Amino acid sequence: MTLENLQPILYVSRIIILIIAISFHEFAHAFAADWLGDPTPRSEDRLTIDPRKHLDTFGSIMFLIAGFGWGKPVYTNPRNYHIDYRTGIAIVAASGPLANFILAYIASIIYQFASINYEIVAYFLSMFIKLNLLLMLFNLLPIAPLDGYQITIGILPHTIARPIAQFQNQGPIILILIIAAGSIFQLNLFGIILGPPYQLLINLLMN
Repeated sequence: MTLENLQPILYVSRIIILIIAISFHEFAHAFAADWLGDPTPRSEDRLTIDPRKHLDTFGSIMFLIAGFGWGKPVYTNPRNYHIDYRTGIAIVAASGPLANFILAYIASIIYQFASINYEIVAYFLSMFIKLNLLLMLFNLLPIAPLDGYQITIGILPHTIARPIAQFQNQGPIILILIIAAGSIFQLNLFGIILGPPYQLLINLLMN
């Protein structure tokens, strides 16, 4: 059977991939915070890969109908970190995108070296790699409330980070405007920004 005859299966495959990607992404945040000494994620039962603990209902629906969405945020208390709290914030934030890259890398090894005799399996692995890379790169954008914003604030000097932090509340508005620009003006800013690094990673992992 060709991929064209398997559209329902392909759609379900994408849902499964997103569930795995989001669950590991949020678990990584919880694991990093717990490793740094904060008991908050453990007390809220987030130190698990169980999707039921990490999926946000509305965020999941948005993934299905709009192509973007979110999971439940992992709440942590940086005051509990046993290292500098700003460094800790950056580490915890970076752990989510890193988890998605690790998933993509493992899938790429299977994709390149395993003997795949079924087209649907090859499709699943390639889509698994692509969606995890997209989730990683999107979250690395330095716009609140994305992980990239926390990483930026955590690693920049106080004198630079403080003025940037004042625009935290405008982050969601900026994201909405970028998305709206794509819909109204056919200006895919995310594609322009994320396209080059995404293509580079795809070439490295899949070729």
